[in-house]
Amino acid sequence: MDYLLNLVQRHKAGEPVGIHSVCSAHPLVIEAAMESAAARGLPVLIESTSNQVNQDGGYTGMTPAAFRDFVFGIADRSGMARERILLGGDHLGPNAWQDQPANDAMARAEVLIGQYVTAGFRKIHLDCSMSCAGDPVPLPDAVVAERAARLCVVAENAWRTAGGEAPVYVVGTEVPVPGGAHEDLEELSVTTPEAAAQTIKVHRQAFAAAGLEAVWPRVIGLVVQPGVEFDHHKVIDYKPERAVALSRLIEGEPTMVYEAHSTDYQTPSSLAALVAGHFAILKVGPGLTFALRETLWALADIEEQMIGIGKESDFKNTVLEVMRAEPEYWRKYYVGDPQRARFDQQYSLSDRIRYYWPHPDIQAAQARLIENLEREAPPLTLLSQYLPSQYEAVREGRVRNLPADLLKEGVAKVLRQYMDACAGAATKELETC
Repeated sequence: MDYLLNLVQRHKAGEPVGIHSVCSAHPLVIEAAMESAAARGLPVLIESTSNQVNQDGGYTGMTPAAFRDFVFGIADRSGMARERILLGGDHLGPNAWQDQPANDAMARAEVLIGQYVTAGFRKIHLDCSMSCAGDPVPLPDAVVAERAARLCVVAENAWRTAGGEAPVYVVGTEVPVPGGAHEDLEELSVTTPEAAAQTIKVHRQAFAAAGLEAVWPRVIGLVVQPGVEFDHHKVIDYKPERAVALSRLIEGEPTMVYEAHSTDYQTPSSLAALVAGHFAILKVGPGLTFALRETLWALADIEEQMIGIGKESDFKNTVLEVMRAEPEYWRKYYVGDPQRARFDQQYSLSDRIRYYWPHPDIQAAQARLIENLEREAPPLTLLSQYLPSQYEAVREGRVRNLPADLLKEGVAKVLRQYMDACAGAATKELETC
């Protein structure tokens, strides 16, 4: 984790630099992230959440060790050195077991933390902000911090047993919960400096009470709400002037920057302004799989327009039929009449469709789609019509006219915006604040 520690120190010394964190389990997204980072000589930070990956498998079906091997396998195929991969765990705590009493949920969270660190994850977000069964709502700050310190003790013990680099930690949580807002975005509030200062204070005290004073300099990040969010079809862009006081507060912490969640769909200038405003760790997830879905949908349209391609994959209809038959991952989010739900299933920015890509029926249809377009490359005219950005990349010789390459380029377009922002570009808006 020397790279992250040095990056934070560079930022604290006045360089508006940062790092983006890719929170996705889709192999093409991860491969695109690795190739994009390697092209600039950078490491890549890949994170999984406690819902995605845990000792019970999470919704990916992977334990921390299995996810590590999954990521390393992609690295080996793409030619990226394993030592250039930084693994992180997001919202690690009792999140997946909130329906259980606190003692039971925390015992499971201890197993979770231990497995993540033993598997080689070294950027650890300690998040115990959620109330468990029988807890008050909201949970008092001191209780949140005491539980985070309890998990940090487990993480430190796991690291000393496993060896390797010492973990770095992130504390705090954003409002609202990850994955896209459910309330009126117009009422979204920026974390107050007082609230941020209180979070730091109680966590520092809890760490000291747990005998973790020496660990505190490795707490590199605080998760706050900078005023960015998205719902199904709207995005709240970062406004630096709303977060001036919050940005100034972290300047007094010599080893900490902010970590910003839900930065998906922010404009390039907003991403740069976030980094310059000390939100130096930018999390992105649904925005990448949304870009992947856009490209898949376009390839399906191209396939439909091509003459004599043979048996079409019927890719779109296959995906939507699976979602209709198995509504577990979208039913609570997409409400209204069936026509509206079908629209949101495809085009919502919350991108609930991402949970369905591993489904065997969808995988089979996608394989047919890719096979068809590998056998007969899309003509440039259809690329220009449906994938104009990839068309330009093909014409310039940067991308091959192959479906997998076109898909990865769709994701890479978004990733390059994050890398540009993290390279130190500030915005005029921030300079005037």
